[in-house]
Amino acid sequence: MRALRSVLTTRGRAFVGSGTTLVLAGIIFGFPDLTRVGVLLVALPVISAVLVRTRRTRMRIERHTHPERISVGQDAFVTLSFENVSTSTTPIFLAEERLDYVLGDRPRFVVGRIPPGRVRAIDYAVRSHLRGRHHLGPLGVQVQDPFGLANRNAVLEGTADLVVLPAVHPLSSNRQPSAGVGSEGEQAHLIALHGEDDVTIREYRDGDDLRRIHWPATARTGDLMVRQEDRPAQRRAVVLLDPRPSAHGGSGAGSSFEWAVTAAASIAVHLSSSGYAVHLVCAETVETSRAAETMTPDEILDVLAVAATRDDTGEDEILRAGQTLAAAGGFLVTIVGPHHRDVTSRVASLRQPGTTGLALVLDARSFGTSDAEEVEPHVDALRLSGWRAVAVHRDDEVARAWAVLTAATVGGSR
Repeated sequence: MRALRSVLTTRGRAFVGSGTTLVLAGIIFGFPDLTRVGVLLVALPVISAVLVRTRRTRMRIERHTHPERISVGQDAFVTLSFENVSTSTTPIFLAEERLDYVLGDRPRFVVGRIPPGRVRAIDYAVRSHLRGRHHLGPLGVQVQDPFGLANRNAVLEGTADLVVLPAVHPLSSNRQPSAGVGSEGEQAHLIALHGEDDVTIREYRDGDDLRRIHWPATARTGDLMVRQEDRPAQRRAVVLLDPRPSAHGGSGAGSSFEWAVTAAASIAVHLSSSGYAVHLVCAETVETSRAAETMTPDEILDVLAVAATRDDTGEDEILRAGQTLAAAGGFLVTIVGPHHRDVTSRVASLRQPGTTGLALVLDARSFGTSDAEEVEPHVDALRLSGWRAVAVHRDDEVARAWAVLTAATVGGSR
């Protein structure tokens, strides 16, 4: 009886209460017709509850997101497909998609009857102002009788993920500092990528393309010689992200860590599109040993989509990974917070003599942390070590901070 009561709606309970009253009144006052009406009022919700509770249908739920990866503030369109895999037609039901709260209000829709073996699809849109991997589903379903006297709630298992990438801002490329493997000082940006292929001559081997025969060398040596064209080594860049909670200020989308993630994404994509082989050094890539690998822009954005602050005890591993990569030469960019001068000194030591190091130092105070350290001493310490460093405040745009940083002179005051 308790299970039956839980299926009844407020209207169904009212019918049962009214019917019971009429049955008692009809018996007491001797009105058979009143008793019959009361029995009908009680029987109708009970029958509805039994039918709703015992009727079983099986459905297969599939979700398709277009696109599967979006940036912060973009819309994604989800197609929710219902396939009736039972032998009977489904009743009309109310469905509610359960979403992570950052994706907005839960979409609700009424799904009509679905014959056996047929599919019905419903579309809805979501948008997130926060990056991350967000869940779509499971689906809550409510089946109700035509009179609204009883309903049954169920949850259809199955979820899908929507990856929300950090925003990527276009950055100025008026002046590109460059320092490659084994290079000293600043050279023209990515000479190797804009020059011709390196050509070497070697002896002919079985299977070589005859069109690659180098006739002058063949005539000179008396043996068949072929051209072997190799691309020169691609210049490298290292982007290091500071994940220490104590180095950041604010919370949510307006925090300094979110600004740092957006900056790291924008800079990494910009450098990659400019021809650099980019290494991303953050807590996530160090844990998975991917910091030593060059990554594509899509791979970098996927990592930064789920990047989070970590306990300060992990700073040693991140700095060691950065030191190993920086020791091999290359262009170095760090996005750090002003916490602990010794950590800033270790960051400063990452830059190799003759190479370029750029540092964005986040002013945690301007992002909402009143007990944070002053940012200027950390900026000055990096500049004294040969870095180009600028302080970043809450209202600074990533593109503007990058433009100021790349226009600055080593040890300058800008």
